[in-house]
Amino acid sequence: MKILIRNLSRNTTEIEIRTLFEAFGKVAECDLVLDKNTGKSKGFSFVEMMDEDQAHRAMKALNETEVDKSRIRVKEAQ
Repeated sequence: MKILIRNLSRNTTEIEIRTLFEAFGKVAECDLVLDKNTGKSKGFSFVEMMDEDQAHRAMKALNETEVDKSRIRVKEAQ
């Protein structure tokens, strides 16, 4: 299941995002979206988890939590 994480702090790293989701299960892929010109975060990321139950638990637990002084929004990617 592909998960969208929005409203990330520009300072949050891909490693930090992966670590957040690995607390709920195996993360197959983690992609922090970067601006091509500046190389800095655009404030959102995608995480892929193979187990849907683990993905749903992660989304429920992490949605609206504070990460690096930003309240993140987590939902299934469309």
